[in-house]
Amino acid sequence: MAMNIPQPGIDSVRERRQQIAKYALIANRVGYLLYAIAMAVFVMAFAFGFTQPMVTVITACMVVGSILLAPSIVLTHAVRATENEESGKGYR
Repeated sequence: MAMNIPQPGIDSVRERRQQIAKYALIANRVGYLLYAIAMAVFVMAFAFGFTQPMVTVITACMVVGSILLAPSIVLTHAVRATENEESGKGYR
């Protein structure tokens, strides 16, 4: 059983926060990409007629995009607020 022993000079909290920020950024980009796909398919469906596969793609993209975006937006704001608070700037 290996134990994680903190190394001197490495701030594990800040490192973890940066890791969370990285994953939140990825989720944010994927979520907005799914929204863009849903909008593009909606425009195509509006122009050519709504079919069941198009409606399914639109719905799936909106649902998965929402599931990804909600926590990623909250985590991004939380990381920014914590960084600003630690640097003495306060929340901006």
